[in-house]
Amino acid sequence: MELDLDHVRLTDRPLVVCDVDDVVLQFIVPFQSYLDSLGHRLVPRSFRLHGNIVSQATEAPLPDREVSDLIEAFFDAQETWQTPFATTAAAIEAISCDADIVFLTAMPPRFADRRRRLLDAIGFSQPLVATQQPKGPVVETLHGGRPLPVAFIDDMAHNLVSVGTHVADCLLLHMIPVSEIHRHAPLAEPPVLRVADWPEATQHIRRHCSTSRAS
Repeated sequence: MELDLDHVRLTDRPLVVCDVDDVVLQFIVPFQSYLDSLGHRLVPRSFRLHGNIVSQATEAPLPDREVSDLIEAFFDAQETWQTPFATTAAAIEAISCDADIVFLTAMPPRFADRRRRLLDAIGFSQPLVATQQPKGPVVETLHGGRPLPVAFIDDMAHNLVSVGTHVADCLLLHMIPVSEIHRHAPLAEPPVLRVADWPEATQHIRRHCSTSRAS
């Protein structure tokens, strides 16, 4: 499916592209609550959902197809379950003073309207791109080779590697929430920077934007 970016209007300012699930909005914690409501449980034996979701009644892992269906059903119901992290709103407000922000979420585009409503409801009006395509080429297309600073934030190492491969001089920030399953998450190698939270990410972004402008 062709990627639709016509709704994204950038100004003559730095660009910050930001993942959504487990970066802006909590995902794993509400997803665990969602599973519990259906009689399932997440057993965090590795950094993946398939193979690690079991029936509470039998302790047997659910088939991969059923797990995929549960993830999509959760996306369908996200407005009921997902909320932002405590420090997200202040960070988004601070960053938006200096840069354009685009939310890039890895989900089937058919759920984009629900995510758009959820983000709008909590005061995040920035453009949203929902796609299952690799993030590197998407950020490359968004940025368009402009002579302006660009930054990317994600909780998945492979997405950061993808963007780093396609977008030169991009500030790459790896922000992983605290959870049992994220203890198994692969860590990205330098030049990717590991940040603990939004306040730390904001400091790096502001420094990157001011340094790049000065040079």
